[in-house]
Amino acid sequence: MASARSHDEAGPLRRTGRSIGHALRSPFTGTARGIRKATHAHGAGESGLGKLIELHAVNGAGDVMITVALASTVFFSVPTDQARGRVALYLAVTMAPFILLAPVIGPLLDHLPHGRRAAMAGSMLARAVLALTMSGAVATGGLELYPAALGVLVCSKAYGVVRSAVVPRLLPPRFSLVKANSRVTLAGLLATGVAAPIGAGLQTIGPPWPLYGACAIFVGGAVLAFTLPHKVDSAKGERKAHLVPPHGEGAMNATSKSGKESATPRAKASKASKASKEKNGEKRPGLRSVGPSVLHGLQANASHRALSGFLIFFLAFLLREHPLAGQSAAISLGIVGVAAGVGNALGTAVGSWLRARGPEIIIASVLGLALGVAVLAAAFFSTVMVAALAATAGFTQALSKLSLDAMIQRDVPEEVRTSAFARSETLLQMAWVIGGAIGIALPLNGVLGMSVAAGLLALGAATSVRGLLGAARRGSPHPRVA
Repeated sequence: MASARSHDEAGPLRRTGRSIGHALRSPFTGTARGIRKATHAHGAGESGLGKLIELHAVNGAGDVMITVALASTVFFSVPTDQARGRVALYLAVTMAPFILLAPVIGPLLDHLPHGRRAAMAGSMLARAVLALTMSGAVATGGLELYPAALGVLVCSKAYGVVRSAVVPRLLPPRFSLVKANSRVTLAGLLATGVAAPIGAGLQTIGPPWPLYGACAIFVGGAVLAFTLPHKVDSAKGERKAHLVPPHGEGAMNATSKSGKESATPRAKASKASKASKEKNGEKRPGLRSVGPSVLHGLQANASHRALSGFLIFFLAFLLREHPLAGQSAAISLGIVGVAAGVGNALGTAVGSWLRARGPEIIIASVLGLALGVAVLAAAFFSTVMVAALAATAGFTQALSKLSLDAMIQRDVPEEVRTSAFARSETLLQMAWVIGGAIGIALPLNGVLGMSVAAGLLALGAATSVRGLLGAARRGSPHPRVA
């Protein structure tokens, strides 16, 4: 009798416990299902793009954790004069070796067409280890922090290069490259927005804690990388492009797969292709061989990236010493930061909406927009205009970079695409450093700073807009590979 009573009492208790557990899990499981539904929409789940979107979100969350930890050490914890010196040292110590190492990334990854998932997982695991390494030095800000920060930068760029080269292999039906790139980038931005306040909260516990969080995130990302579809590592269906000189001029053409050629064994076709190249004196395709679109797009993006580096450092120091009217330094930095973040997210969202619009036209248009706002900011310097320029810079840089990625994915052959991404990322990183260095060295005068910002964009417009519009009129003569 006692046993039956105990069983009857345990039943309601067990059901109550399950109900409480379900109520506690429901917000998290519901959110997870909502995220999965969004990332896998419009065929992205079937093609595998949804998995890449989720992986990039994890990557963005881990990177921002490290950024929070470094920013507190390098910038916010010391007076302005010392901060200038520390930031300049950070740029010199990390960027100079990076410029030497980055060109090696692309050719190395060109030889790993069957190891793309492993390469992305490796970059995640390496950053997890480096985050733990930095956790011991972040409180003191010693020089040993900088080699680890360099390692994080190189691994982050290596991941970005592979990720960009993978997107065309996971493209859903009726998806443009700009739209796919914007989906991936937007996921990273949203994850960054969620992880940044979490990192700031961990920072209040202690300087190493954001780095512990980054370590855990990157370990999860390494596991997630191996859940990508196997076609990411497969070379099946890839076409090798080669240079064929029609009418006496070098031009890029894709090897056609007619019925007779399709029946040719892979080894025989490869040998014939190699013999043909040697006969015609052809060289391995490179970034300069893809025509004007990519090169002019890279010039325009370099001006956007230089503007980004300039505004980050110039406004950071300017607003610490001379806050916006009626605001504290912290609120002034917050206003500009939020404006830039909103603009970046909006640019990425617009990229998703634009579908098959020509990337050359997009790049030329947003460069003109950024230049116009910068000129107005210089002429009518005020709180509103500074916030407007920050938002416009975020918007135009995001949309311009998405369009450049689409042109590289469209015009550059699969066999050298990772090299093209690596070299373009290196050049853009150099432009960011140059812009940042100008921002550090410039006197803290608002009108002067906005004039320099307009000058950076004017230089980019002078070197690229005419070429971009001409390329858009002619259309791309290059192969759509993968």
